[in-house]
Amino acid sequence: MDEHIFSFPPILSAHPNILILGTMPSAASLQAGEYYAHPSNAFWKIMSTIKGIDCPTTYEEKKQLIVSLDLALWDVCHTCIRPGSADSDIRQEEPNAIRELLSKQPTIHTIIFNGQTAEKLFRRHLKQPEGIRTITMPSTSPAYTLPVKKKLAVWRQTIDAEQL
Repeated sequence: MDEHIFSFPPILSAHPNILILGTMPSAASLQAGEYYAHPSNAFWKIMSTIKGIDCPTTYEEKKQLIVSLDLALWDVCHTCIRPGSADSDIRQEEPNAIRELLSKQPTIHTIIFNGQTAEKLFRRHLKQPEGIRTITMPSTSPAYTLPVKKKLAVWRQTIDAEQL
């Protein structure tokens, strides 16, 4: 019998403009207690390149990177059953309190989904928030085989445009 796994609390800047939503932390992330802990996930490399800094090595530095970019980072799922790390195996999911987060963070004007499954799960459980733009990005996961350079180009263009 598979057990429920639980996501992490959000990482928030004081006045975030963009909320990035993943699905659920991977097995490696859950074990480490850190978002995007798998060394092949391009998330932190992409964020640090957008910021123009070397990729952080400690989790505290990574969280500070999110804050410095005026972002919020969370997952769609609060809990689910998922053997392994494949998003396609997520079942019996319950969403995080995203509506409540958005009401407490009125500066958020855009939600960026880190991959199509995050968007699909969001739409399954939540209605489109009024006045919030949503954009689905290429997943930073190594399971999504688009080259990192191409992922970076799309992420950079979108975050730069949405930070205006």
